[in-house]
Amino acid sequence: MKKYVSDIIVKPLITEQIASMNRDNCYVFEVKPDSTKNEIRDAIQKFFKVKVKNVRTSTKPGKSVSSKGGRPTGRTKKQKKAFITLKEGKIELI
Repeated sequence: MKKYVSDIIVKPLITEQIASMNRDNCYVFEVKPDSTKNEIRDAIQKFFKVKVKNVRTSTKPGKSVSSKGGRPTGRTKKQKKAFITLKEGKIELI
C-alpha cells in the first residue's frame, strides 16, 4: 500500500489543450504507471482537499530509442496520465 501522495502523483500537466479542459473542472496529472484509479482519487482528495467525481486514465507504452547506427540503444519510460473531474472545489496549479 502506498502511503504518500508523492508515491502516486508525479506532476500536473499544463498545456493549452488541457487549460481549455479546466473550464469543465477537469485536470490532468502524470501518475506512476502502477497506481490504480482508487489510489489516484484518494491522493487527489487528500492533497488538494477537493471532491473527485471521476478518474480516467491513459497509458502510453515506452518505445525503443535508436542511435545514429539504427540499432535500438534504450527505451523511453512508460507514462500514465490521470484525467480528474471534480464535483466541487478548484485546484490551483499556478
